[in-house]
Amino acid sequence: MPEQAKENLKEFNGIKKRIIDALKDEDLTIKQLTEKLQIPSDEVVYYLMSLIKYGFVKTGDIDDMDEYYTYKLNK
Repeated sequence: MPEQAKENLKEFNGIKKRIIDALKDEDLTIKQLTEKLQIPSDEVVYYLMSLIKYGFVKTGDIDDMDEYYTYKLNK
């Protein structure tokens, strides 16, 4: 496996763990995840959509203002 691929996988797994840990306590929006994890929103979206694709996370309800969806662990 090329060294760059190993580094990318290591980074993905680290951020995956941080997102999953953040969602253990409560459902969060992308904005809340961005603030909590201190990661740019475009990166949060990228990793979150990957976690949805592979079944770790799923879409929750829409917030009270009907603006943002929450995301939660797929238990």
